[in-house]
Amino acid sequence: MKILITGGAGFIGSNLASHFASKGDEIIAYDSLLREGTKYNLDWLKRLYGGKIKFVQGDIRDFDLLKQYVKDVDAIVHTAGQVAVTSSIKNPREDFEINALGTLNVLEAVRTANKDAAVIFFSTNKVYGNNVNKIPLVERKTRYEFADPKYKLGIPEDFPTDASEHTPYGVSKYVADLYVRDYATVYGLSTITFRCSCMYGIRQFGNEDQGWVAHFIISSIFDKPLTIYGDGKQVRDILFAEDVNKLVELALTNIGKVKGEVFNIGGGSQNTISLLELISMLERKLNKTISYSFSDWRPADQKVYISDIRKAEKLLGWKPLVKPEEGVERLIKWVYENKELFV
Repeated sequence: MKILITGGAGFIGSNLASHFASKGDEIIAYDSLLREGTKYNLDWLKRLYGGKIKFVQGDIRDFDLLKQYVKDVDAIVHTAGQVAVTSSIKNPREDFEINALGTLNVLEAVRTANKDAAVIFFSTNKVYGNNVNKIPLVERKTRYEFADPKYKLGIPEDFPTDASEHTPYGVSKYVADLYVRDYATVYGLSTITFRCSCMYGIRQFGNEDQGWVAHFIISSIFDKPLTIYGDGKQVRDILFAEDVNKLVELALTNIGKVKGEVFNIGGGSQNTISLLELISMLERKLNKTISYSFSDWRPADQKVYISDIRKAEKLLGWKPLVKPEEGVERLIKWVYENKELFV
């Protein structure tokens, strides 16, 4: 296959590029290189795969350039985006232009230049907005849990999305999410939408605004300031990058039977962890006491978000294989092996 990956030098994009290049697929990595770590990831891909991966430095807001590279590919995996809630609040216009308009550019490029190409879009659990916080919770010592047994296995794809307090980031991604699904219905494009929870893994340059698992690990190893926003009992289902690679592979293999579908994607109910629980895990693995402080809750932070992944299991035959203990250990090892990138 020939695959265009937007955000191809980012965390998820570079892992996907490596995965498919290693299988013999031809990859175009399209990236603006604006995000921290992308130049390192690109150099790593070039060293490993050379000409198997073609790099295009471009912005998804550049429709003409994007259209040029969409023309003769079999699939577009759209991972590029503005990824931080905090940044969206500071600059909502830029957030909209990258996430909403950028995604529309991808869809229009496909519609006008290569209608048969598959399109996989990485959306977010933030499309469900503050509705998730309306589910009653039980507070435990180190975490919150859903009190309603209906959500024992997580949030399903038909959960309401029409709440306020999405934050500008949630709104821009929701707009993009709607467009991707509508282009399947109205124009017959072969699209798939993944509403993702917390993804983590090697080649992730997490920071305080985004990529919290990597941020906690990097901060803990190098004794950098670590702030918990809220009380630290908020829970996410975490998904290792290797499992994301397999998910996309299965989606492209089964595109004919799942086009137009939306999937909630994360580690699922078997791979949940709270912020406080991750710190405890890191203290054990690093054999040190980790210092951290607390600050106010961030806008529209979901106290518990767990993806109900049964639809992906049923239609794609996919389920996560990397457990949090293993994934965190692998990310710790990668950070130690690349110390020069963080000090």
